[in-house]
Amino acid sequence: MNFINSINMFRKTKCILVLILALIFYNSSAQNNQVLYYMNLPQKHLLNPAARPSNSLYIGLPAISGINININNNFVNFSDVFVKGASDSILSFLHPDYDVAKFMAKIRDKNSIEPEIMVQLFGLGFNVGRKSYVFLDINERADANIVLPGDLFKLGFEGNEQFVGSKMDLSSLRGDVKMYHEVGLGFSRDFTSKLRIGIKGKLLLGIAAASIDNKSLSLAVNDDYTHTLDADLIVNFSAPVNVYISSDNKIDSLTFDDSVFNSGKTTIDYLLKSKNIGLGLDIGAEYKFNEKLKISAAITDIGYINWKRDISNLKAKSQFDFSGVDLLDVYNGTMTFDSLGQELLDSLKNSFTLTNEKMPFTTYLPFGVTLGGSYNLTKNISVGILSYSRFIGKQIREAITLSANLNVGNAFSTSIAYTAANNRYDNLGFGLAFRTGWAQFYFIADRIPITWNKIISDGNTIPIPYSWNTIHALIGMNLAFGNKVKKKDDKPMVLVQ
Repeated sequence: MNFINSINMFRKTKCILVLILALIFYNSSAQNNQVLYYMNLPQKHLLNPAARPSNSLYIGLPAISGINININNNFVNFSDVFVKGASDSILSFLHPDYDVAKFMAKIRDKNSIEPEIMVQLFGLGFNVGRKSYVFLDINERADANIVLPGDLFKLGFEGNEQFVGSKMDLSSLRGDVKMYHEVGLGFSRDFTSKLRIGIKGKLLLGIAAASIDNKSLSLAVNDDYTHTLDADLIVNFSAPVNVYISSDNKIDSLTFDDSVFNSGKTTIDYLLKSKNIGLGLDIGAEYKFNEKLKISAAITDIGYINWKRDISNLKAKSQFDFSGVDLLDVYNGTMTFDSLGQELLDSLKNSFTLTNEKMPFTTYLPFGVTLGGSYNLTKNISVGILSYSRFIGKQIREAITLSANLNVGNAFSTSIAYTAANNRYDNLGFGLAFRTGWAQFYFIADRIPITWNKIISDGNTIPIPYSWNTIHALIGMNLAFGNKVKKKDDKPMVLVQ
């Protein structure tokens, strides 16, 4: 397999871009699900390790306790990608009749795409006495953080004429993709009648990763409309990938080594016997002023992974020229997407060299800071406010949520919320959990769009969100035992199912 064929999917640019940008607008996650925070569910310790559910024991089984996916972007909405065309047709942003200027008005200086997925393999939480709670999580996680400079979109969609004689600074280009196991052990305790503190340590075992170390990157458009790229960056891999070089030290071919998955034993060995070790930490606290008012704070996902297995380092530290890459040529019919992709890949192939050092590298987890407060209107009804900030390199994502919550032990729990997040201010949220015997079922969705458009295609009405670039949803089941409740005289009582 040569270099071009190994990444042949890129050549199907039209289909892939439409698919990716469609998926970007569907998001589901439990890691920063604001509605979850004030519900009586064991999973809320993912947001704050000091949080303690009312049940005395919970068990989370593989997959059924939650599969959480989050694909997020900060620059376009669903309705910016798919719009109504002539004769009630639906146009994508890649169609020649699409209003490119409208699409480009959404582009920022730094445009981020942040997919995540987490699958819980096992969960366990139980009381230790009346003051302490211990919990264990084993999760499979994968995430990516990609930042694309706005000038790249301008170059591709608007052409290079506006940049002739100038140089674009592309040093903000960033890419970080990783897949890893997470084993976390946590503990929380009432240290006083008002203060509760929780902490969770994590062992991280890396499976595969790719990371861009961008020291400097600039692109100049010459008078003859060719491009000169001045690069000083390294793309690091930790994956079963073989990179072969030519006599001039350029990339000749790149292949995936599927031998590690030839049998069940080799697959298990590769997935479990990892040399890519990392550590993580969550820490949180809750402070109760009285029976009505409580505040909380947490820092989650502080951590890193050192990658040492199956290392490849692709290095670009030079200046080289290549012909212009312009999507306008595709729009006006003078070039096909295949030709454009081939031209771009040839340029990339000639720009990188393979280093022989096999240098280990480190990636860091995006960490979150949560601040919250709740006020009990009655014994079972409360209102809450929650701030969640996620730090990804030099970028910050912020979400503010207001909620009204009803919790009747862990027999029944529901929440209605409003969230301002990701440059959207029209998001609703809803959560529902109920328990039947030992089974606790729950459904949670937040950042649901309020305003919708309608597109009619072939006589069918298709509703699409007017402003939709994030939604979170979670559905699952826990095995829950016991329930800590209080009588009117505030004497503790335990109900066992």
